[in-house]
Amino acid sequence: MNESKSIGDFGPADPDSRLWGKSAGLPGPYPVICHLLDTAAVAGSLWDAVLSERVRERIAGAMGVTEFEARETVMLWAGLHDIGKISLHFQQQVAEEFAKVVGDPAYAEDNPAAKRSGYLRHETATHWGLVEFFKQCGYPLRKPVKKSPAHQIAQLLGGHHGCFAPTLQVKEINNPSGYQPGLGTAGGWRDQRLAHAHAVRRTVGAEKPLEWVLPGELAVVVAGLVVVADWLASQVDVIEPRMPAEGWKAGDAELAEHFEAAAKATPRWVREAGLGRAAFPDKRFSQQFPFPPNKLQADVVEHLSAVVKGPGLLLVTAPTGDGKTETALHAASAMARASGASGVYFALPTMATADAMFTRVRRFAEQNIEGDRALTLLHSMAWLSPDYAPGEGATDGTAVLADTEAGQWLRTGRRGLLAPLANGTIDQALTGVLPVRYGFLRLFGLSNKVLVVDEAHAYGPWMHSLLVRMLEWLGAFGAPVVLLSATLTGKAASSLVDAYRRGAGFREPTTVEPCYPGWLFVDAGSGAVSEPREVGSSRARTLRVETRQVYWDVRDQDAAKKPGRQGRREALREILAPVTTEGGCVLVCCTTVDEAQRTYRYLQSVLPELAAREGGLRLLHSRFPAHERQRITAECEAAYGKPANDAAAGVPREGSILVATQIVEQSLDLDFDLIVSDLAPLAQLLQRAGRGKRHERPNRPAWTGKPAEPRLIVLEPLDDKGRVAAPRTWGTVYDASLLRRSSLLLEKQSGGAVEVPGDVQRLVDEVYADDFGAELEKAASAELERMDAERIASAAAEEQMAEITRIPAPYDVVDDLSLLSERSFAVSDDLLTTRLGADSGRAVCVFEREDGWSLAPDHDVPLPTAAANREDIALIMRHTVPLPGRWLAGRTDENAVPKAWSGRPLLADLALLRMHCDGDRWTGLLGERQLVYSNVGISEN
Repeated sequence: MNESKSIGDFGPADPDSRLWGKSAGLPGPYPVICHLLDTAAVAGSLWDAVLSERVRERIAGAMGVTEFEARETVMLWAGLHDIGKISLHFQQQVAEEFAKVVGDPAYAEDNPAAKRSGYLRHETATHWGLVEFFKQCGYPLRKPVKKSPAHQIAQLLGGHHGCFAPTLQVKEINNPSGYQPGLGTAGGWRDQRLAHAHAVRRTVGAEKPLEWVLPGELAVVVAGLVVVADWLASQVDVIEPRMPAEGWKAGDAELAEHFEAAAKATPRWVREAGLGRAAFPDKRFSQQFPFPPNKLQADVVEHLSAVVKGPGLLLVTAPTGDGKTETALHAASAMARASGASGVYFALPTMATADAMFTRVRRFAEQNIEGDRALTLLHSMAWLSPDYAPGEGATDGTAVLADTEAGQWLRTGRRGLLAPLANGTIDQALTGVLPVRYGFLRLFGLSNKVLVVDEAHAYGPWMHSLLVRMLEWLGAFGAPVVLLSATLTGKAASSLVDAYRRGAGFREPTTVEPCYPGWLFVDAGSGAVSEPREVGSSRARTLRVETRQVYWDVRDQDAAKKPGRQGRREALREILAPVTTEGGCVLVCCTTVDEAQRTYRYLQSVLPELAAREGGLRLLHSRFPAHERQRITAECEAAYGKPANDAAAGVPREGSILVATQIVEQSLDLDFDLIVSDLAPLAQLLQRAGRGKRHERPNRPAWTGKPAEPRLIVLEPLDDKGRVAAPRTWGTVYDASLLRRSSLLLEKQSGGAVEVPGDVQRLVDEVYADDFGAELEKAASAELERMDAERIASAAAEEQMAEITRIPAPYDVVDDLSLLSERSFAVSDDLLTTRLGADSGRAVCVFEREDGWSLAPDHDVPLPTAAANREDIALIMRHTVPLPGRWLAGRTDENAVPKAWSGRPLLADLALLRMHCDGDRWTGLLGERQLVYSNVGISEN
């Protein structure tokens, strides 16, 4: 068969209405042509309602046409996305409908290869089947193929199910059904693909061909818009009222009528889905917040407008508690107005910090944002949070709330970042630069938002490398970015700034030296980096740091006294004794969950009166069931959070100790009279110190020091040779080199006084200095060099892993969209999720009681083995607990979940821990590992 002939050589130019496109959940088949026209109409409404004027102008400019013509062209492309359903393999899926055409000679297959070839997915058929159509329409087909608009748009539309296929070869383009018999080798299949495509073009318009391939970032925007249009047009409640009558024919008049009706309805479909553009009215800071700006905020308010003329990146560095959140929200509004951005995503490092920030973002949105302002919360457990109100059936990891409440559509699947406003964890954004299915949809969701990244210093080499790549894409999109950090090195700041500039088209590197506290702005239009502005702090103070070198007797077997050395237990008992008699709130920050649990038990034994009083001794870490952790976190925020008013601040607090892990060091607004921390890298120590004397309280206990001088006591572990070194129990939580450097730097700090903010940037940079060991003795310098080499090698390995894992930069995918979906042979889903999820999984404890298995140890909460509805799934997930991946790797059949759970994505991967009563605790096996459930959470026996 000669496939180079035009459609006119093969008979009818009208689409065959017997060819179906949708059937699931419908009373009958819905013709392909109807779905194609519906999707084209939705794309037009998305163009109008979602894309900003700046984005529309960029797309039209890249096409070399007017905005109206660009709109028509994008509608045409969207209307072609399911052309691949006009193929033998797809139509065979519904036998009853296939029987209507199988006897037609146009579709009769006499090629055995068409029947025995492997199943051809319809999106792949779209890619293979559209190049000829675009060539007929005047889209150039050049050599190499990847330089051809005819192929690029076919490849783009073939990616509408989340993955882009490799570039086709010339021989494959010239004979598609020869290489893909599943397209159908009978002439009618090819005829009808072309008939449908030309009918869509006649109905929609779009006469001008695309002369040059789209830039990578604009191709991603168009691909994202096509996916969303398809999803909206595929809703059963959208299709049912539009089902054509029996005997309907797809003539030009009928198609025009169908399309016109769709075009009238689609604005409502878009609006009801919660999609659109947020608007950011020009308000003074004092109108946005119920307090006057501090020095940092006032400086940004006064001077940012002078440098923001369009898209750009704002880097804000300031101590914990200096109002960076309010600074970011005010700046995001100003940057959105200047750039035409139509939304905000506030990204945080953890689920706990995202939950805590959500109410602040929601409050700001309700009072200061207009237009379309549906707000989603994005992380894997968000829909379980008690403060949120997920709709019926929302079991996918998103939640919404209040006046800014998003509809059910945005709560489903991968759609949360499509909302105009969103708040969640950073991994929700960074997944967009990994080669995962629908990763490009996340990029589309961020392409015209202001991305606010809190705690930009808090990520290791792997996550930092992903953030660098994300900033390259955002620079290419022209999407504004706000980076917030309390402890960011100059080197790290330069890498982030340069990434954004590269994406915007400026390849030459810069050297950034952040002011602390202060800010700088990078203009995406010119690549210019403003002179960093140093601002005074409204909370300048002296941090008193005391180090105590102790032998590590956290475990009972290590508790024997060592002559001449104080143990950690004795040190804690001595430091914390005044809490019982003189009051005060103290944070004890431990390195691991196990050590936090052991520390809590030890303090229970030596401070029994405090432990017996409600709230006297608390424990917070990640290894509690979800509902318990939520309860404890809420109690901590009530007990140690910001006072509601001056009267509340003046009430002395009863003595209380919170034993916690590093989950308290980021974004939670907690205020303690004293911080006690195990040794950690300097940046983390400064973060923890930011929880000390954070708010004005006139009645702090005298034993904790001066009211305006926070106090940090660092417990430094000693090895058997009396050297500061991480205990083996810490594993690889912290790098040994950074611990040694931090210890030596604190030792050198004059009088144990750290001026905040004056000394912070110097210390943060100095801990990474290349010549750090120059003044050490020869042996100590050599040991540090060895540790540094291990740290550098480890960082290089993580960076290399990120390099082979992450998608290319936007300027490297302009010719081949498959690079967005291509993985190295060594990259698996497990590897990607492990790297982003910190090598953990979830388990659920079930307790053996008289009436059967219960989700609660002290009363009956029957295990819903059927998990038949949303309420059952929510109940189970509220009782799950995160556990290390190495623990879960040993699971056995004993830990298998009920069979009915296997069809539930959230439940299928859980491990079941069958717990049996053992006195005042419960024990169970995870593989061969015996675990204990008690008042300190899950622990090893």
